[in-house]
This record gives sequence, structure tokens and C-alpha cells, in this order.
Amino acid sequence: MLDLKFIRENAEAVQENCRNRGVEADVGLVVVLADRRSALIQELNELKQEQNQTAKSIGQERDAEARERLIIGSREMKTRIPEKETELHEVEERLRDEQLKIPNMTHPDSPIGRDDSENVEIRRSGEIPTFSFEPKDHVDLGESLGIIDFEAGARTTGSKFYFLRGDAVLLELGLIRYALDLLAGYGYQPTITPDLARDEALVGTGFIPRGPETQIYSVEDADLSLVATAEIPLAGQLTDEIVEEDRLPLRYAGLSHCFRTEAGSHGRASRGLYRVHQFTKVEMFAFTKPESSETLHEEMVEIEEKIFQGLGLPYRVVDICTGDLGGAAYRKYDLEAWMPGRNDFGEVTSTSNTTDYQARRLKIRYRKDGGRPQLLHTLNGTALAISRALIALLEVHQQEDGSIQLPESLVPYVGKERIEPAAG
Repeated sequence: MLDLKFIRENAEAVQENCRNRGVEADVGLVVVLADRRSALIQELNELKQEQNQTAKSIGQERDAEARERLIIGSREMKTRIPEKETELHEVEERLRDEQLKIPNMTHPDSPIGRDDSENVEIRRSGEIPTFSFEPKDHVDLGESLGIIDFEAGARTTGSKFYFLRGDAVLLELGLIRYALDLLAGYGYQPTITPDLARDEALVGTGFIPRGPETQIYSVEDADLSLVATAEIPLAGQLTDEIVEEDRLPLRYAGLSHCFRTEAGSHGRASRGLYRVHQFTKVEMFAFTKPESSETLHEEMVEIEEKIFQGLGLPYRVVDICTGDLGGAAYRKYDLEAWMPGRNDFGEVTSTSNTTDYQARRLKIRYRKDGGRPQLLHTLNGTALAISRALIALLEVHQQEDGSIQLPESLVPYVGKERIEPAAG
């Protein structure tokens, strides 16, 4: 959430930022509501002062008629004050609702564009593989290897659910340990987070927990939702907290299941594991001082690249344009790995610097040199979304005999060099 004072003083720039990001937010209405809120607060303070003064005067007044007039005036104020308080409450609620619609400001170097087609490639790593045979996609590979069962998932739960079996389970667990060990070298603390979070934590991180636009599964008759990412509980864990400066940065490697409705996702590009309702993810999350957040953001990208280089997967780094940033990100980079089944790159990681946008909503601050608490910055980034990583791994490392040759980095974690086709 942007600072209200900043919005009022920079209304034109904030509205232009909304246009660049394709967000329908009424900055002018926010300014009007903020002004009305200020006026109501002043009116209430004046009424309460007048009421206090009238109460004193009633006690001091000896003339009966004058005293009666003061009493009548006091009764009128007792009616007007609750009315003003009710109006103030309504204005504050509407102001917060409108303020929450306004996205974060945007890094000046972020490309301006309407959607993901206007994201800008920064660099590539690795060679796109060529095959001397007709390669399979991960759905066919998973079936022939006997390790991914979409039919069982559909029967028991519904479309876009799946069972992992045998070596796919070992592969998922191996990928998790591989990522966590690499992150530990950068000071990220392994953390298993709850799969549920209060709506306050979702709103605080920029997600919409309920309503027609949500991608979130919510629990009926409860202030709880299934998390779409460990970012939500990792950010929410310090709600209303003040962190001493010498503890920063705080780095977490969050392991969680992720649940997403993926409403409106259809077509071959969403086939198989690419868009599913449940998957496992290792998420980087950090709290830091404002002056350190851009450096830490670049570090997160470095970690993501190191992970995919170690897996022997070709990828490219993409600078996300304004129309594809989402609400909270000040700047965002994606890694897209080569997926032969799509004959294209597909998003596998995303890392964002959200500056103080989430911290303001969640009231997370730090204290510098024992002084007045200030808002800190938060950052998040995918280390490994297992379902997407499996797509690239299976498709890139497939062999002509239908087996999968695992990269050396994974062999110690999986306990084998190759995944063989199912017998029979």
C-alpha cells in the first residue's frame, strides 16, 4: 500500500503509474476521501472540545435559563458526535478499500508495456537442446515412466490435480533438498510454513482472498484461506512487529504447498503440470533495510540462476513490464526455462522487490540506532516451483530410450543417475 501523504502530494504520477500498469484505480477519489477524512477528524476534535467546555460551563453556570440552554446544546452535541464518528468510520473504510486498489510505484528502469508479450529479455544461459529423436512432452514422459498420474488425480479430486509416484517423489524431495542446501549457503533459514493464512495476511501481501477476481481457495465461514505461496505466511509472521536494525536482513527459505484456482487457464500452454491447483514450492523471502533492497533483489536472481545452471537447464532472465507486474512489485524478474514440449520458454521463477508496499499494510517496521521505527522493505522470489521444474527436467534431459538422465547435482539427493521407463 502506498503512503497516503505520498498519494496526495503525487496524485498525477500515481495515476500515470496506474495507467502504465493497467490498473483501474481512482487516485482522485482517494484524495477526495483523504481530504474528507481530515475534515471529519478536525470537526470531531472541535465538537469534543466544545462538549468539554460546555460541560464545564454547565457546572459553573448559576443562571437556570442559561444552564438549561447549555444542557440542550450539550445534548445536541452528544447526538452529532456519534453521527460524525459513524461518517468517519464509513469514509475510512471506503478510503482503505480505494487505497488498496492502488499498486506499488514502479522502478524507473522497468519496461512499460501492456502484458507479458512486452516483457524484455535481459540474458540467456545454456544451449537449447536438439534431439536425434522425436522428444516427448512431460505428460507423455510421466505416463511412460509411471511417475505422474493425472487420471488418478482427476478421479479423486478433479482436473489439474495429479499423483506423483515412485521416482517422481524422490525427484521432488531431491529438488527440495538441493534448493534448501544452496539457499543455506546464502544465509536463508529453512522454514516450513502453514498451508492456511488469515485473510489479513493475504491482503497485506497484495492477494485478493475473496471475490470474483480471486485465484485463492478460501475456507467458508472462516477468516482463513489456503496459501498460494509461502510468501504470504512468511511476510505475515512479522505483522505489527518492530525489528532491531542489527537483525536485518532476515532471510527465509519457505517450503510449502501452494494452492491456486487458476481460473481461466486452458489450452496446450497450460497442459499437464504447467498450471495446476496444488504444487510444492521453495520460496525465498527477505526483510531488509530500504537502502539494501535492490542489492538483495539482484542476489535473489543470482540464486535462481545458480539453481537452474546446476540443473543443466537452458533459461533466460526477463525484466517484467508494467502491465505484468501485479500490485505489490516495484520491480520483478522472471526466469523462463526451455521446455521442449512447448518448443518455447516457460516461466519457472519470479522474484520481486516490493519495497515498503507490503510492510505498510502489515505494519512491519525496524528501529535504526534506537530511534523512531521506520518501514522496512520486503522481497520474495521462487527458488524452485517443483511442478514447473519437473517439466523442464524431464523434457530437457530425456533420452532416446525414454529414460531421464539426471544432472550430477541431483544424483546425491535422488540416489540414482537415471530414471528408467516403467517395466512392462
